[in-house]
Amino acid sequence: MRCRFMDACVRYTPAAMIIALIGCCAGAFLMPLLSTMMNLALPSIDAEFDVGSKALALVNITFLIASVITIVPVARLSDIYGRKRIFVIGIIMTVISGVIAFFTPSYEILLAMRVIMGSGSAAITVSSIALLTEVYPFARRGWAIGMQSTFVYLGIAIGPTLGGFICEFMPWRNLFLFIMPFAAVALIFMLKFKEEPVQDTKRRMDYKGSLVYGVSISLTMFGAVNLPNVWAICMIAVGLMILVVFVMMMRRSEQPILDVRVFRFKVFTRACVAAFMNYGASYSVAFFLALYLQHLGELSPLRAGAILFIQPAIQAALSALSGSYSDRIADKRILPTVGMMLIAVGVFMIIFLQLQPNFYYVAVILVLLGLGYALFAAPNTNAVMSSVPPKNRGEASGMISFVRQVGMLTSMGVATCAIAMIMGSKDSLFDPANWPLFIEVIKIAFTICFGMCVVGIITSWFRGKDQRDPDECP
Repeated sequence: MRCRFMDACVRYTPAAMIIALIGCCAGAFLMPLLSTMMNLALPSIDAEFDVGSKALALVNITFLIASVITIVPVARLSDIYGRKRIFVIGIIMTVISGVIAFFTPSYEILLAMRVIMGSGSAAITVSSIALLTEVYPFARRGWAIGMQSTFVYLGIAIGPTLGGFICEFMPWRNLFLFIMPFAAVALIFMLKFKEEPVQDTKRRMDYKGSLVYGVSISLTMFGAVNLPNVWAICMIAVGLMILVVFVMMMRRSEQPILDVRVFRFKVFTRACVAAFMNYGASYSVAFFLALYLQHLGELSPLRAGAILFIQPAIQAALSALSGSYSDRIADKRILPTVGMMLIAVGVFMIIFLQLQPNFYYVAVILVLLGLGYALFAAPNTNAVMSSVPPKNRGEASGMISFVRQVGMLTSMGVATCAIAMIMGSKDSLFDPANWPLFIEVIKIAFTICFGMCVVGIITSWFRGKDQRDPDECP
C-alpha cells in the first residue's frame, strides 16, 4: 500500500518544522565555519609548530578520516536512538574538543581534537539531513535541504573572513572560541524540538560490522593520503580486501550496520557517485588557494580570506533558491549536471595559475565554483533522499555524508601525494625557492581533479529518471 508519508504516516506542526530547521541550520553552519577558518590558520600553525606543508594537510585530513569512519555507525545509531539524540551528542563532542584544542600545547593534541571534531561533525550531518527529510513533506523538502545547504555555505563564506581577521589580530587558537555561540544555538533549538521522527528500538547495533568497517576505512584512507609510499599502497590493498569482507558480511546480516541493498536504486547510486566526484575534484581548492594567496600572493590572512569569501558567498545566496527550484523541475538531472559542468571549468582554470598571482583570475575561478556548488549540492541531495523509501533514509543520509567526506579526503589525498612527489622534503612555502615546485603540484593535482569532474558530469546526467514515490510508507 502506498501513501504520502508526511500526510498519512506522520504529521508535524509548522512550529515543530521551524524549530527543527533552525537547529539543523545552526549545526550545519557550525562545522564548515570551523573548517574554513582553519585554512587561514595554517601558516600560523606552521609558524608555531614548524611542521611543513604536507603535515599541515593533516589538520583537515584527520578531521575527514574521523568523520568517514564514524558516519556509517552513526547513521545506524540515529535509526535506533533517534536523530535528535545523535545530533545533540555531536554538538557536545564538538564543544568539548574545541575547548581542549584552544589550550593545546602540541600539534599532536590538535590533531587528536580534530579527530573528535570530525566524529561530532558526522553525527550532526547525518542526523540533521535525515531529520529534515522526515519532518518536511516532499513538496517542501528541497527547500528545507536548500536552507540547510545555505547555512553550510554561510559557514564556508564567513569562515575565511572571520578566520583571516582572527589570525591577523589575535592568536589562531581563538578560532575555537568562535564556534561556541553557534553550538549553543544548535543545542537549544534541538532540545526544544520535542518530537523524535525515528526511534526503532527493534533494530540492533552491529558492533562487529562497525569494527570491520572502521578498520577497512582507516587502512584505505591513511594509505591514500600517504601515497606514493610502498607501505601506503599495501595499506590500501589490505583495506580494500577487508572492505570486500565487510560488504559480504552486510549481505548476510539480519541487522546490518549498512543495508547495501539500498544501492539497487539507480538514481541513488549514481547521484552518490556524482557527489563523490564533485567533492573529490574541488575540496582541496580552499587548501591550495589559502597557501597560494598568502605565500605567493603575499596577502595578509584577512585579505586572503576576503578573496576566498567569493565562492561560498555565491553558494549561500543561491542554494535555497536552487533547492526550491529542484522541487518544481521535472528533470532532476539538469541542475546537478550544469553545476558539475561549472565546477569542471573552474577546476580546469586552476591548472593555469602562475607564480605571479592574478587576483581577478582567482576571483573568476571562485565565482564559477560557487555557482557550480549552488546548483549541484541541494538538488543532488534532494534526489538522493527522495529516491529511497523512508525505511532506508538513515542509510541514505549516512551515504550522502560518506561519499562527501570520502570525496573530500580523496581530494586532500591527491594534494598530499602531489606534494610528496614534487616537493618531497622541500615543503616549506616560506622559502620562495620552493614556489615553482608548488605551482607544479597545483598543475598535477588539478589535472587529476578535472578528470574526476568529467566522470561526475557523465554520471550525473545518466543517473536515470526513475524517481520513485519518495513518501512511500515502509
